[in-house]
Amino acid sequence: MNIDEQVEWLMQGTEYGDDELAQAMRRELRERLQEGRPLRVYCGYDPTSTDLHLGHTITMRKLRQFQDLGHDVTFLIGNYTALVGDPSDKNKARPILTEEQVMENARTYAEQAFRVLDPQKTRIRYNGEWLSRLTLVDLIRLGQHFTVQQFLARENFAKRLERGEPIFLHETFYALMQGYDAVALQADVQVGGSDQLFNIIVAGRKLQEALGQRPQIGIILGILPGTDGVQRMSKSMGNVIPIHTTAEDMYGKLMSIPDFAMPKYFRLVTRWSPRQIQEIEEAMASGRLHPRDAKMKLAREVTAIFHGEEAAAAAEEAFIRLFQQREIPQELEVFFYRPGQTLLEVLVAAGLVASRSEGRRLIDQRGVRLDGQVLERADLPIPHEGVLQVGKRKFVQLKTSAGK
Repeated sequence: MNIDEQVEWLMQGTEYGDDELAQAMRRELRERLQEGRPLRVYCGYDPTSTDLHLGHTITMRKLRQFQDLGHDVTFLIGNYTALVGDPSDKNKARPILTEEQVMENARTYAEQAFRVLDPQKTRIRYNGEWLSRLTLVDLIRLGQHFTVQQFLARENFAKRLERGEPIFLHETFYALMQGYDAVALQADVQVGGSDQLFNIIVAGRKLQEALGQRPQIGIILGILPGTDGVQRMSKSMGNVIPIHTTAEDMYGKLMSIPDFAMPKYFRLVTRWSPRQIQEIEEAMASGRLHPRDAKMKLAREVTAIFHGEEAAAAAEEAFIRLFQQREIPQELEVFFYRPGQTLLEVLVAAGLVASRSEGRRLIDQRGVRLDGQVLERADLPIPHEGVLQVGKRKFVQLKTSAGK
């Protein structure tokens, strides 16, 4: 790739919420690439749980792109930042984990990351290496580069302040700690989600400049929606695509995402170049490629990343066979559900069961399926659009009212 093509590929999927900032990061990335040396690139991962899903891997995909272009990539495990808890995407303080909990969670992270990253080209570091050596005086000196107003202006803090909810002092330490990670690694580039904008662009760049380093470039990626296509992928929402699952399950869940969410998935979780994505989208727009076939290409591509080409092909065959053999009516009644509406609520509202008790009984008997997948929890939200089957003969096409 020439420099222009590299910039387009590396900036693919980025979201800054500000055109001037986006252009500045693009310009700085181009300048740094023109130096003709491997850039020092990293992303930090706080091991707050062991159950990773596809949304966790979008930054890993970006790191892999840097690796493929010959850059020096560090997979940073935030064993010290995890002790504080990142407040960036939370409307209340995170529970504080113990060191034992953090290290137990961390054991599985590298193994899962290497399903995307090249293990031969990846440095594994722990930010406890340097954060554990900071003294109280060091922390005070880092803090003097920021104002309280800068922290309170952050959207999640501002909302909590407005509602009269507590903002704990330790939550402001997180940005300082993450910013110091960039200093310790002498980073050229930090990759992160859009919820990390303050930590990367404000804290990281400011501390690097204050301590005599050139400020890093922030590659800020959009947030991957779940299988409903609307809400952020989250285990609590029941809309996740797990990493530790079968190829058939992963393929089926990818086929269940709504059509309007596909462009986001193209850019965030595939290995496709901007040119390949443009060709697919142009073919869909002209009618040369049916959205179903585009989604099958997407499902096979992502499944192949995690399970290999052979398993992805077998999953595709199994999916086709399942839906060809299943006697689903050609014309289905459409029921629009609200995001967050539970399975039991939808069964009753759509007239698929006569009562809540009947709905619970059918769910307990594993008689309720969404796109062929058994749904086992009455109290969880509907995870995504698709064909809902109750028993052997009742079918309805579910669509979210958010997509109307």
